[in-house]
Amino acid sequence: MIPLRDANPAHARPYLTWAIALVNVGVFLYMASLGDVFALTSFLLDHAFVPAAFREAPGDALPTLFTSMFLHGGWAHLLSNMVFLVVFADNVEDRFGRLRFLVFYLVGGAFATLAHALFSRESLVPLVGASGAISAVLGAYISLFPRQQVLTFVPPLFVPWLVLSFLARVPRFFLFWLPAWVFIGYWALLQVLEAGASLGMSVQEGGVAWWAHVGGFAFGLAWTRLLGPRRRRS
Repeated sequence: MIPLRDANPAHARPYLTWAIALVNVGVFLYMASLGDVFALTSFLLDHAFVPAAFREAPGDALPTLFTSMFLHGGWAHLLSNMVFLVVFADNVEDRFGRLRFLVFYLVGGAFATLAHALFSRESLVPLVGASGAISAVLGAYISLFPRQQVLTFVPPLFVPWLVLSFLARVPRFFLFWLPAWVFIGYWALLQVLEAGASLGMSVQEGGVAWWAHVGGFAFGLAWTRLLGPRRRRS
């Protein structure tokens, strides 16, 4: 399922959310401009997070907890993350304030990366992507705005159509207005299931860092409950 927009207008322009998205795009374009595979590999080794390297020398690898969340492995990886960021982060930024949101985003991304490292301590596969930090944003959003509606594109092969028809507001073709608790809750359930299934995989296998998603989401929930603003009526 792909979120297109929500029905939750922000009171202030989300300049920080836009800036984070632009930085991610800019870094990706810079990586694409390197051209030379050796230059690109060197850049990734310097800025991507490698669990085994962090375990061996945490002080040296500490900056990669933050730099890795601005790197992406391809256009699809970048675009999917930026769609989720733009749809959900503006309201969280609005409620937290820009400075608090920036701290929340960076610390949430670092916490998500550490969650991945906890389950992949021996892995030499570089971790890149903003999905851990964006998972923290989703945790904050569902905590602050559980009933807000999210316009969602649902592929025609999606199985539980009947269930969505009962939960959605005005379903039309492949577009559904879903409550945030349905959309994000379903997303979170998938992450937990996939993370559990990944426990039997080799630490050298690549793919999606499911535990980073779970860790980031849990961080977003906890941060919002403990330190976030009170929920206002919509």
